[in-house]
Amino acid sequence: MRSRSLSGVLAAIAVALTGTRVSAIALPWFVYVSTGSAAHTGMVAFAEMAPYVLVKALAGPILDRMGPRRVSWAADVVSAAAAGLVVLLHTLGMLPLGALVPLVAVIGAARGPGDLAKEIMVPEAAERGRVPLERATGLMGVTERLAQTVGPAAGGVIVVALGPMASLGVSAGCFALGSLIVAWALPRGMGQGAPASAEGEREGYWQRFGQGLAFLRGQPLLLALIVVVSVTNLLDAAFSQVLAPVWAKESGHGPAVLGLTGSVMGLTAVGGSLVAAAVAHRMRRRPVFFVAFLLAGPPRFLILAADLPVWAIVGLFAASGFAGGFLNPILGAITYERVPRGLLGRVGALQTSLAWAGIPLGGLLAGAAVSLAGLAPVLLACGAAYALATGLTGLRPEWREMDRRRGRAAAPAPGESPA
Repeated sequence: MRSRSLSGVLAAIAVALTGTRVSAIALPWFVYVSTGSAAHTGMVAFAEMAPYVLVKALAGPILDRMGPRRVSWAADVVSAAAAGLVVLLHTLGMLPLGALVPLVAVIGAARGPGDLAKEIMVPEAAERGRVPLERATGLMGVTERLAQTVGPAAGGVIVVALGPMASLGVSAGCFALGSLIVAWALPRGMGQGAPASAEGEREGYWQRFGQGLAFLRGQPLLLALIVVVSVTNLLDAAFSQVLAPVWAKESGHGPAVLGLTGSVMGLTAVGGSLVAAAVAHRMRRRPVFFVAFLLAGPPRFLILAADLPVWAIVGLFAASGFAGGFLNPILGAITYERVPRGLLGRVGALQTSLAWAGIPLGGLLAGAAVSLAGLAPVLLACGAAYALATGLTGLRPEWREMDRRRGRAAAPAPGESPA
């Protein structure tokens, strides 16, 4: 039973993220091939990610009250239904862009709280399984990277063989499977939400929301992490949603190479995450964090701008993926060490939604920039911006806190019993 908790959470994360990665290949390719417009491709990406960020930001108090297990199950069901409806309408010839955009928005709105619910169950699952916190976050990183390996590969192959709508059908199946895993594999007593108290019962939604905001404002390191990750997320979104698909189309390599590079990057990132899980307690977080960011980000933009052979591109993506595998275990451990259990939903919702705030704009801005300036100049500019964002911010003093409070879970929130 102890191992079932952590295994169930990781399995639910794996299938949900795999479905997301498959659709990340299928939807941009479908829109770009159907319309021939980078701007329309960016618009559809915005329609998914804007609700994702907004709903996730507002879902924290509900997660802490209802419990992440219930929210995760409901979100997966809604995601599966919306993705399945997109496939059905396309099959019936009833899927204009005006119908696709709201359905994609529903998927994004459900994925936000669903993804967060799974993540905040990790500390409790680690305690139930008697797994050290840094080991658990390392395993979560491995799971996320495996999804980045399987998802793009499956998406690219299925798009080539059967078309993008078949890939979206696979995504719907993954979301449905995620809801079954949460319902069956996770113990019913897990993630029940914060224990009720007389004071807690009187707290309204906005009061609970304000508690999370006040806590986050008092954490300089978490705020610094949000700034760096929000900039790099915007640039990563521009890359995956618009720049990489446009490069694949204009270079003639097609979705198969697009899926190959994503899968190779995900596979080597699994290796990086495994190393991080094994030796995290010995690493100095600060130098590892910034070196990994520098290797994982800018080279991808620059090599596509140089239009080198496929083997060179795949090799560089492999190196970038290995470096990127060290990032999420560090980010997860820092958050779980500093945020009390009873505030994880509220603080996690604000933290991740702020860090993801630029993602809806990434595809939108990239589509407009490519239309105005062309692909190569935009790739070079994004690579330079990535290097500056990850290099200069590391000089600020709050980053020295990264290696303190290591391996210790945060104290319970006021009114919450210790685990």
